Amino acid sequence: MVSKKDLAEWSSAAMVFISGGMAGHYASLGMSQAQWVGAAAAVLGSVTVAVAVRVWPAPVKAKVKQTRD
Repeated sequence: MVSKKDLAEWSSAAMVFISGGMAGHYASLGMSQAQWVGAAAAVLGSVTVAVAVRVWPAPVKAKVKQTRD
């Protein structure tokens, strides 16, 4: 079964691959300097998301004290 963590990791990796591929494709067609900056920001942003997904700690579950009446 696929967990949420696996799905997040694979989705972020796909986002990096797709944004890099699109930036490369449009770069081969010719881009202005502003478009280059936007493409670089998109690729760096997707890499940032991918790194954050992998290093973000899992939430810690708090222990509940059980009280007796």
